Amino acid sequence: MITISVCMIVKNEEKVLARCLDSLQGLADEIIVVDTGSTDNTKQIAARYTDKIYDFAWDHDFSAARNYSFSKATMDYIYVADADEVIDDQNRRRFLLLKQELLPEIEIVQMKYVNQLAFNTTYNFDKEYRPKLYKRVRNFIWVDPIHESVLLSPVVYDSDIEIMHLPTSNHAGRDFDTFKRVLQKNGSLSPKLYAMYARELYIAGEEKDFLEAYDYFRHFAEEENCSERERKIYECILTRCARLTNNIPEFIKYSLHNIADGKGSAEVCYELGEYYKEQKDYKEAIIWYYNAAYETECELNIHYAGDYPLKQLAECYHMLGNAEQEQAFRSYYESWSVEDKE
Repeated sequence: MITISVCMIVKNEEKVLARCLDSLQGLADEIIVVDTGSTDNTKQIAARYTDKIYDFAWDHDFSAARNYSFSKATMDYIYVADADEVIDDQNRRRFLLLKQELLPEIEIVQMKYVNQLAFNTTYNFDKEYRPKLYKRVRNFIWVDPIHESVLLSPVVYDSDIEIMHLPTSNHAGRDFDTFKRVLQKNGSLSPKLYAMYARELYIAGEEKDFLEAYDYFRHFAEEENCSERERKIYECILTRCARLTNNIPEFIKYSLHNIADGKGSAEVCYELGEYYKEQKDYKEAIIWYYNAAYETECELNIHYAGDYPLKQLAECYHMLGNAEQEQAFRSYYESWSVEDKE
C-alpha cells in the first residue's frame, strides 16, 4: 500500500478547514499545512489534525507556496488539497482502494473535481479531471530498443474518485489582484494565465475588472504574432470593454474582426445582442442572441452559448409582444443545463 502526504496551503480558512480534514482522516499518512498569514483560528484548527504546520510569508505566488509545502512531504505520494474541498464516504472508499492497488509506475492520479459551476469558478464544466495525487520521487526510465531516450512524460491514471468543491465565497477579487500584480512585475502573462485571466473576467468580472484589463488586452491586440485562439480571446474582451465605454468604432472593429472568418465567438455575438437591446432594436438583438445560442461556440464562458442568450431572446420577444416565442425561449432557458454543451 502506498503512503500519502496531504499538502495544503491555507489562509483564514477556519470556516471550512475542519470539514476538509475530517474527510481526509484515514486517507492521509501525514498532513502538512502551510499557512500564509492567517489572522483567524485556522492554525489552531489545523493543530487538531497535525503538528506539521509551517508559516510561509505570502508573496502573491501560489506556486512558491505549493513548492514549499511539497518540500516538507516525506511519503510516497503527495495529495494536493484545498481547504474548501470535501471527499464523501463513497469516494473515501474509492480513495482507500486506490491506496491499496495503485501501480508503482503511475506518477500522477487525476480525480474528478465536482461542483465547479455553482460558484463562478474559472472553468466551464461542472465535473472535470484534475491532477491531485503526485508521486513524490520520480524514477527516470530509458525507453525504446534503439535511439533510446529518457521517458519524460508522466504516467497518468484517471481515477473514478470525485472531490466536491464547496467554497464559501468567490475568489475572483483575489485572483484579479494577483493577475495585476503579475503584470506589474513581469509585464506579461504566460499563455495559460492569459487565457485564464480572460476566462475569469467573462465568468466573474465586474465592469471595473474589464476596464482595468483593457490596456493589457489592447496592447496584446497590437502584437502581430498571436495564435487564432489568442486573437479570439482578446476580441471578446475588447468588444465588451468597447460596449461598456460606448466606444463604437472599437466595438465595430473587434466584433467584425471576430465574425469575419465565419467562426465568430458566442461572447461577441452576445455583446452585439446586448448593444442592440440597449438601443431598443429588439429584432436586431434577436439575430445576435440567436447566433450566440445556436450558431457559435463559446471562447471563455459556456453560458454565453446557452442560458444567457436564451434568457435575452425571451425578453426581446416579450418587448415585441410575441408571447408564443417568448414562452418558447423562456422554456429553453429554464431547461438548459451545462450538460447540453458538454
